[in-house]
Amino acid sequence: MRFDELAKSWDTEERAKRAKIVAEEIRKSVPLSKEDTTMEFGCGTGLVSFNLYEYIKSITLIDSSKNMVEVVNSKIEQFNTSNLKAFNLDIMTEDSLNEKYDLIYSSMVLHHIKDIKAISEKFYSMINPSGYLCIVDLNEEDGSFHKNEIGFDGHNGFNQQQLKALLEECGFSEVEAHTFYYDNKKIDEELIEYSLFLIKGRKIN
Repeated sequence: MRFDELAKSWDTEERAKRAKIVAEEIRKSVPLSKEDTTMEFGCGTGLVSFNLYEYIKSITLIDSSKNMVEVVNSKIEQFNTSNLKAFNLDIMTEDSLNEKYDLIYSSMVLHHIKDIKAISEKFYSMINPSGYLCIVDLNEEDGSFHKNEIGFDGHNGFNQQQLKALLEECGFSEVEAHTFYYDNKKIDEELIEYSLFLIKGRKIN
């Protein structure tokens, strides 16, 4: 998808509203504290993180789109926040930041990643003992959600039980998933219904 081209117009009212709900669900699902160092993978324009930064010590925002990160950095300056830092990189192909986190989270990103097992193993390696992974994404759907998005070659959502099994295979414990959000999206004058789930796992050792 053309995320660099979409960056400046990304923050629609719909996405902002959804991001606030996603952030609230993350707060309900994993314990957050002012001692926690966290990372948002595929941060986009930072909509979710700007609803979380007051509750945790620091957030490292990662995105492979340069223009998305530029938007985040302008927001960081606008909000005058000291605990947010944004980086333009692909953690699978570039040198990582050599840091570990108490929580890694992502929202509406995983379905764009082809190798789910590889990225899950990477997440596991970047999480501190007793830390959490928290992923929000689409429930399995028929492809309607992205049908008008040029170049989309990802997943049509996920089966929660299959993703749970994969995360357990990668080493995560206490893996739980639940659906928490229902909405619709207008495509070609048709309302497409979709739902989001949250899945979390913990790195015990």
